[in-house]
Amino acid sequence: MRISLFSAALVAALVGYGSTIALLLAAAQAVGATPEQTGSWIFAICLAKAAGSAFLSLRARMPIVLAWSTPGAALVAASQGLSMAEAVAAFLFAGLLIALTGALRPLGRMIAALPDAVAAAMLAGVLLPFCLKVPGHAAALPALILPVVAVFLAVRLFSPAQAVLAALATGLILSFALPGAAALPDLSFTLPRLTFIAPDFDIGALIGLGLPLYLVTMASQNLPGFAVLRAAGYTPPVRPALVVTGGLSALTALAGAHTISMAAITAAICLGEDVHPDRAQRWKVGLVYAAIWVVLGLFGPVILTLIGAMPAALVATIAGLALIAPFLGAASAAFAAVETRFAAGTTLIVTASGVAVFGIGAAFWGLIAGLLVHALDKARRRPV
Repeated sequence: MRISLFSAALVAALVGYGSTIALLLAAAQAVGATPEQTGSWIFAICLAKAAGSAFLSLRARMPIVLAWSTPGAALVAASQGLSMAEAVAAFLFAGLLIALTGALRPLGRMIAALPDAVAAAMLAGVLLPFCLKVPGHAAALPALILPVVAVFLAVRLFSPAQAVLAALATGLILSFALPGAAALPDLSFTLPRLTFIAPDFDIGALIGLGLPLYLVTMASQNLPGFAVLRAAGYTPPVRPALVVTGGLSALTALAGAHTISMAAITAAICLGEDVHPDRAQRWKVGLVYAAIWVVLGLFGPVILTLIGAMPAALVATIAGLALIAPFLGAASAAFAAVETRFAAGTTLIVTASGVAVFGIGAAFWGLIAGLLVHALDKARRRPV
């Protein structure tokens, strides 16, 4: 097997893991996950990505690699007042909706009818508060935060995909090198465990977290992931991929994991000619990618111990840096068309406000407000 298959898969996996692991920890903290539940979350989602990538790549004979939903993790991290059991129910609900979208054509058509600008604005509203926290953390801890930001800005000039990974590595070094920043924890290898978490089906959590989680995973991860495959000359198996990713998400939700999805940025790393000159053989990178994610899952306790010892402000900063590019992409898509700009702005403002009504989070109300304004604008433009 060509060494390029291993190198591409390794880079893609490390970029995907290192650039957003801090965000997953923030999400787990937001819903009150215990250390055992957090470890189960990370291990389960690594196994789901491995199983889905290997199965779909082998079945379709094309390089299909999966990711955890980064915008989905941000949505979870922005939630307020939810327990881990309620979050698990929302994860289960979102996974089932994704699987049903692949299995039932009418549901897929309904999601396709959702205005792109409103969906993008909801995502931008979820991500914006995380990005806004970076300057405050830099002002509070300049000796620790500013070098991390500087490395991020420097690396992104020539390798945007690895900028956050470089920032995380810098943060780890500075955390244990600077006096008084953090103490290096005792590291010992222990096998991770999956922990069953019984879901608590709260209607507010299902509507306020589960439904937006489904929408942002579909709009900001799955659809771009399919587009990347098409751009590389492949015909993606859309419906089977949705059934597999949704089914795995629903299954691993019971171990605390949020949704998995098609990869976009990391997928591009695995699709070029440098991976394998024969396009018909490039699917093997999906198997290598899957194996690496199993290894990352097994070493999860060690990695989480290291990151958990870092100052909370530094972890939040890395999460904020990781979300700048997704925020810019979502905001650009939200405000691209003049006719939907006001509806998109309404969605972003309500979502970013963090307001919760009737126990339902701001992402849902932002979506409702945007759709209402969009409907009014569309009615006004309709000829009498």
